Amino acid sequence: MKNFFRLSFLIALLLGFQFNSNAAEKVEYLKTDWSFKGPFGKFDRSSLQRGYQVYQEVCSSCHSMKYLSYRNLVEQGGPEFSVEQAKAIAASFEVKDGPNADGEMFMRPGRLSDKFVMPYENEKAAQAANGGAYPPDMTVLVKARGGGVDYIYSLLQGYEDPPAGVTLDDGVYYNKYMYGNKIKMSNQLSDGLVEYSDGTNASVEQMAKDVTTFLMWTAEPHLETRHKMGFKAIVYLIILTILVYFSMKRIWSRIETKV
Repeated sequence: MKNFFRLSFLIALLLGFQFNSNAAEKVEYLKTDWSFKGPFGKFDRSSLQRGYQVYQEVCSSCHSMKYLSYRNLVEQGGPEFSVEQAKAIAASFEVKDGPNADGEMFMRPGRLSDKFVMPYENEKAAQAANGGAYPPDMTVLVKARGGGVDYIYSLLQGYEDPPAGVTLDDGVYYNKYMYGNKIKMSNQLSDGLVEYSDGTNASVEQMAKDVTTFLMWTAEPHLETRHKMGFKAIVYLIILTILVYFSMKRIWSRIETKV
């Protein structure tokens, strides 16, 4: 019995220490108005298209999106590029295909059915080009990180000089929203880095919001469909509840009359 109490006390101490550590490390993320939040949320089409532009011009040199095809850019509920626009986007990339009649692989312009072109041939090549770090695939990155969109949005704006007493190794940067505050990815965003085709001011905050919105869509491409189905289900259940209520009321009124 004594051993049981000792073990329970030890577990309680460990859990309490872990809880206090987590509380101490918890950081309040930056907040913004996400159009897709809530049961009736929808993606901002313009923001999705701008977000794709930021991904393509800034992120795609290191980060892949291996689960996404160019045809997805046309689908309803997403960026909804026109078919012509998506074809032009796909054709701007060279894709390895084959073998041809001579048994050799060859390069051709991309098609809508192709997956997004990978920045590196394999994981080892990616690590060699990034100082040993492997840039994660971004398709479902929002779902793979605690804090979701708020974390990604904050991380992209969280670079600053390290506080006094904090030393960083070469190739490591300080980010107040990164777990442990140390990250191997350098600050990728700066005001005016991209030129939005719709004339929107490309501030760091705007680019961070747009690319995060795009990443939310890649992780949840059917979000709008689910919201619509959820709304229809709620309306159906409300109507069904009303019908059941009045049906039961009518049935019980007959029974009470007979009694």
